[in-house]
Amino acid sequence: MSLRAKLEDDVKQAMREKNTLARDTLRMCLAAVKNRVIEKGGEVDDADVIAVLSKAVKSREDSAQQFRKAGRIELAEKEEAEVKVISVYLPKLMGEAETRALVERLIAENDISSKKDMGVLMKAIMAGHKGEVDGKIVQRLAGELLQ
Repeated sequence: MSLRAKLEDDVKQAMREKNTLARDTLRMCLAAVKNRVIEKGGEVDDADVIAVLSKAVKSREDSAQQFRKAGRIELAEKEEAEVKVISVYLPKLMGEAETRALVERLIAENDISSKKDMGVLMKAIMAGHKGEVDGKIVQRLAGELLQ
C-alpha cells in the first residue's frame, strides 16, 4: 500500500472515530500531495509524499515556535498536536550519534577538510539520506567537525 493510500484510509478512519484533529490534519496533507501531483503533471511516489509531509511538519514546527513567542500557547499546542499526527507517516530520523558517524564518514570519503567544502558534504549527505537525517543537525555537526 502506498503512503498516499494509507493517508486516504486513515482520513476515513479518523472520520469514523470522529477524530477531528487527525481528520483535518490529514486532509490538509492530502491536499498538499494533490498539489504536488499537479506540479509534477503525474502521479507521485512515496518519496514525494514524504517530502510533502516533511515540509508540513517543518511549517507547523515553525508556526508553533512563533505562536509560543507571541504568547499564543493554545495555537502552539494545536500545531504541535498536528506535528504528532503527521510524524507517524515519516521515517524515523537518525539520532545525533548516528548522524555524527555519517558526517564523519562522508568527510573522510570525500576528502573534505574545510568549511568552504560544506556544500559538497551537505549535497552528499542529503542525496543519499534525504528524510533520514535532520539538515540542521547535519549542518551543526559539519560546522563543528570542519574547523
